[in-house]
Amino acid sequence: MSERLTIALDAMGGDHGPEVVTAAALEFLRKTDEAALILVGREEAIVQHLGGADFGDRLRVHHASQAVGMDEPPSSALRNKKDSSMRAALNLVKSGAANACVSAGNTGALMATARFVLKMLPLVDRPAIIAAVPSLGGQTHMLDLGANVGCTAEHLFQFAVMGSELVTAVSGIEAPKVGLLNIGEEEIKGNEQVKQAHERLAGSTLNYIGYVEGDDIYVGDVDLVVSDGFVGNVALKASEGVAKLVRHVLMSRFRRNTLTRLSGLVAMPVLKSFRRAFDPRRYNGASLLGLKGIVIKSHGGADRLAFENAIHIAEKEIYSNIPDRIARQVSRQLEAERREAQA
Repeated sequence: MSERLTIALDAMGGDHGPEVVTAAALEFLRKTDEAALILVGREEAIVQHLGGADFGDRLRVHHASQAVGMDEPPSSALRNKKDSSMRAALNLVKSGAANACVSAGNTGALMATARFVLKMLPLVDRPAIIAAVPSLGGQTHMLDLGANVGCTAEHLFQFAVMGSELVTAVSGIEAPKVGLLNIGEEEIKGNEQVKQAHERLAGSTLNYIGYVEGDDIYVGDVDLVVSDGFVGNVALKASEGVAKLVRHVLMSRFRRNTLTRLSGLVAMPVLKSFRRAFDPRRYNGASLLGLKGIVIKSHGGADRLAFENAIHIAEKEIYSNIPDRIARQVSRQLEAERREAQA
């Protein structure tokens, strides 16, 4: 394992490729003296964006001859792109040359390749995507956000265990409040998978508070919201759409005439604060939990600020030793269930 905290960046992934990734890498290195980065991808494409920047052994380029397309089927990426920047970055994590990988590339290909290269943690069936969103309490973590469409009660239970441990590690919340996303808070509502997961969570040692609804993600007293990937992804994308709508309506109203423009100038400090609080770039970087390694998925359209934030999330998870913590917690929860069943 690398002695210095080291993060491998898929420089060819995302909509903007090395232009954004190299800019984010340089800004990240300017802000820290302790970490090192490996830019993975076509060397000539990466070097031309570095502008002669020199951070010594804290920044190096690892050549990879291929890149995974944003709409490329995961099976094709696995079969035909064995020297892709994505796979090479994950191989660096597997070999111990890097402690984490960050990629803005194709989500399906990243998930499939990471699972193939790094493998799953013991007792974990499927990886899950988790990310934070802004809320009245500061932030709420959500999972799964699209990795798994069809989930059993066991999968939802594992997601809750993994997510709870991550929130404790990165947010410092000793016993995060865990809610199961449902169409209502009543016991009779929900499909069978959700109802069965509810029963398992209620009997666990997690700080489970029961069913939560969509609005609780942002205004409820909950730290972690658990759902299958289909529901979680729809909820997240719908929320992003509402945020864009609100910003558009506000700006269009302030631009209607001279009087509203003057009102906009007066309200500008509040508007800037609002925009910063709900700026999706500040929350960019979703973790792929359940793997034997740290993998962070950046939004494909991320700019420099957004991708840099994803690198910082990887850094925080390395310091928190997330995979080992999750493996221990999953084992503890299952052992507690076995003892309860035997009692």
